[in-house]
Amino acid sequence: MIIQKFSVNNHPIQTLLSWVTSNEIAIPEIQRPFVWDASKVRDLIDSLYKGFPIGYIIAWQNPTVRLKDGSSSKGKKILIDGQQRITALMAALLGKEIIDKDYQRKRIVIAFNPDEMMFEVSNPAIQKDKRWIADISKIFAPEFKLLDKLKEYCTNNPEMNEEKILNAFDSLKSIINIPVGLIELSPELEISEITEIFIRINSSGVTLNQADFAMSKIAVDEKNGGNLLRKAIDYFCHLAVEPDFIKQLKENDKEFTSTDYFQKMSWLKDDRDDIYDPSYTDMLRVSFTSKFHRGQLQDLVALLSGRDFGTRQYKEEIAEEAFNTLREGVLNFMNETHFKRFVMIIRSAGFIDSSMIRSQNALNFAYILYLTLRELNYNQAKIEQLVRKWFVLSVLTSRYSGSPESQFNIDIRRVYERPEEYINNVISAELSDTYWTIALPQSMDTSVASSPIFNVFLAAQVKMNDKGFLSKDITVKDLLELKGDIHHIYPKNYLKKQNYNRGMYNQIGNYVMAQSEINIAIGDKEPEKYFSELKKQCETQAAKYGAIIDIEQLKENLKDNCIPITLLYGTSVTYEDFLKERRFLMANKIRNYFELL
Repeated sequence: MIIQKFSVNNHPIQTLLSWVTSNEIAIPEIQRPFVWDASKVRDLIDSLYKGFPIGYIIAWQNPTVRLKDGSSSKGKKILIDGQQRITALMAALLGKEIIDKDYQRKRIVIAFNPDEMMFEVSNPAIQKDKRWIADISKIFAPEFKLLDKLKEYCTNNPEMNEEKILNAFDSLKSIINIPVGLIELSPELEISEITEIFIRINSSGVTLNQADFAMSKIAVDEKNGGNLLRKAIDYFCHLAVEPDFIKQLKENDKEFTSTDYFQKMSWLKDDRDDIYDPSYTDMLRVSFTSKFHRGQLQDLVALLSGRDFGTRQYKEEIAEEAFNTLREGVLNFMNETHFKRFVMIIRSAGFIDSSMIRSQNALNFAYILYLTLRELNYNQAKIEQLVRKWFVLSVLTSRYSGSPESQFNIDIRRVYERPEEYINNVISAELSDTYWTIALPQSMDTSVASSPIFNVFLAAQVKMNDKGFLSKDITVKDLLELKGDIHHIYPKNYLKKQNYNRGMYNQIGNYVMAQSEINIAIGDKEPEKYFSELKKQCETQAAKYGAIIDIEQLKENLKDNCIPITLLYGTSVTYEDFLKERRFLMANKIRNYFELL
């Protein structure tokens, strides 16, 4: 027999809005930046006016929690789909303020032309035009009197048909009586089941983000301080990207600026480093995994709901403890000393520019590892070494690119049990001799400039203080910080003339960091020609490419950039053979670099 795990009922818009206003249904997104633009709000109102459907609203009934005194408390309903639509309706019909991307409170005002029966986003021109109702929320206000407004409008627009205008007003006011389907999911459903239901129902195939679900759960639990905790996560992430936001924060949320959270994050006002600018998903994942030693965010939602995994019951004390533990994790995450030392470790591995880091989850787990090792009282030198090595391993092997939550779950449990042993075992297994001599060179057979392996190669050059290609004094580090050029050793146009396609001439084995003036001087010359001229400039002391005029210094530069020395002596070599040899040299350099970490 099929057991139905949801109920579907139609409710007038007015009823839904009253439930939200009275907090019977929690809508956590109302405290976060509204992502719709004003024209989308206008279109929603227009659809309702024309009698078009606007889709179902989905709410999840929080599980009933057993309180400490033995009694039970029915959980609150959380809106998990339809938050933007409900927020838009509250803004347009009830005149409620929304929060914009800068966390400023503002109104979205929709205007109505009853003669043409059309809607528009209100603007100064519309506000001066007597044919328009500049703000439709006034029509839905309790004190609104239809006949008085009709009389006023027709007096200002004597050419209008009074009956037509009356019908238009009636139609607009009746919007709040339009029924909308509310799907209520059973409190007995597992988080994974709710996610699956959401995906299947949602026509656009949007995935229910577990972090969004967790953040919603946090926000609605005011008893455990969840509303402030959620703000702390949102505000920290916004400040990390826009330090000047602190001025608006002080002006617009005085309640929050009086909390310990604000004091702990105030250092961000002077921070301009962008190596690690976490999203709220990143911050939540790191805070949760480092303190709970679990990797799956659906477990966090269950724990915040009070889930006892043994008895499958929901208990108040478990929810309370979960919130306290998560709060500790968030404060650890935003701690200035922790955060800056972690970023320093990543930089010390040669990753000095945010463009070099393509895997945010590799960064996230590296920070989890840092916080975990601190909790386990490892000394700072050992923490730095283990975090550096683990981060580079994660990037090289794309450890967290597939199912990051599953891998997080495995790694945190084993790291917490026996940190150094587990890390060394993974390094031995993943980065064996076979990996360095065969797998790594083979994985360099790619034309993706943003390849994580090429970025590790650049990090190795930074760590080893290598000079740029044919540069006497300018380092790879200097070039990366100044956004220098990626140069083709075998020039692109030269290879095009040899009928090589893009996938071949843009091989990462053909890339080096070079000064733009050196790149321009080489132009489209074939390697045999300009390498011959490089050798000659060391004999004549007349620099043509860069400033190196000493043959030993030139050889050292080619070695640092993993370029086969045979090119300097005019040895005939095919482009394919050049790539093969250079990939091997690059892999060997990365191996030496890894051993130095």
